[in-house]
Amino acid sequence: MIFRNWQGTKIPALGFGTYELDNAAAEHMVAEAAKIGYRHFDTAQMYHNEEGVGRGLKSSGLARDDYFLTTKIWPDKFQSGDLQTSVVESLRKLDLDHVDLLLLHWPNDEIPLRETIAALNEVKNLGMTRLIGISNFPTALIERAVGHSDAPLAVNQVEYHPYLDQSKVLECVRSHDMLLTAYCPLARAKVMNDETLVAIAKSYGKSPAQVTLRWLLQQDGVMAIPKSGSPKNARANFDIFDFELSDADMADIYELAKPDGRLIDPDFAPEWDRAA
Repeated sequence: MIFRNWQGTKIPALGFGTYELDNAAAEHMVAEAAKIGYRHFDTAQMYHNEEGVGRGLKSSGLARDDYFLTTKIWPDKFQSGDLQTSVVESLRKLDLDHVDLLLLHWPNDEIPLRETIAALNEVKNLGMTRLIGISNFPTALIERAVGHSDAPLAVNQVEYHPYLDQSKVLECVRSHDMLLTAYCPLARAKVMNDETLVAIAKSYGKSPAQVTLRWLLQQDGVMAIPKSGSPKNARANFDIFDFELSDADMADIYELAKPDGRLIDPDFAPEWDRAA
C-alpha cells in the first residue's frame, strides 16, 4: 500500500470509486473492495448511493479509524444553509457522524465562492468532516478557494489519466500543499488498447490498467480512485504495489497526453471551467 501524508493524516493513495453504482451494487462492491484491501472509498451526493456505501462499510467489519471516506457536495447545495443541511443528510445516509474528506463537487458561479467556502469551513469546525477540499477546480479557482478558506484545503479531485495533461493543476495544488485525486484514471478503459501502454505492461507482466494506475501513484501527491462493478477488476486494480515503472516508461506515458484528451465535459460546467 502507498500512502499520502497530508499534515499528519495518512491517506491510502489508491481508493475505490463508486460512481454509477446504485445502492445495492455500492453496498456489495464496497464490502468486496474492503476484503481485497482497499481502505479509501469515494462517493458523492450526486451518485445517489451514499446509503449503499455506508451499508457496505458497516458489513465490511472495518473499524471507523481503519478506512478513509470521501463524499462530495453537489453545486445546487452551495448556498450557506443548504450546504450544511445537505452534509447532515449525507451523514444520515452513510450512518456516520463524520466523513474524512468533504469536497465541493464542481464550481458554481451562481453562488459566491466565499460564501460556499465559509459554509464548508463551518461543517468542518462542527466535526462533520476531518478534511475539506474541492473537485474539478481549475487553477484560477483553486487560488480563490484557498484564499477564502480559513482551514487548509487538502485535495482537488479532477479527471486525470495519460491522455489529459494536468501539469498546471498539479503545479498549483502542490504550491498550496494540496493533494490531487485522479478520477476516471483509466480513461473509460481507453488505456486497455493503447499500444504504448500494452507494450509497457507486457514488459512488467502487468495489464495496461495496472501500469496506468502505477504511473499515477508514482507522481508526487497524486491519488487515484478507479471504479469497478466487478470484484475481479477491483482486485486487479489493487495489484499494483509489487512493481515500479522506470523513469523512461513514466516519460513515455506522459507523452500520451493530447489537446482533446478530456473525457468529462458535462453541460452544467461553466465555459471557464471546461477550458481550464
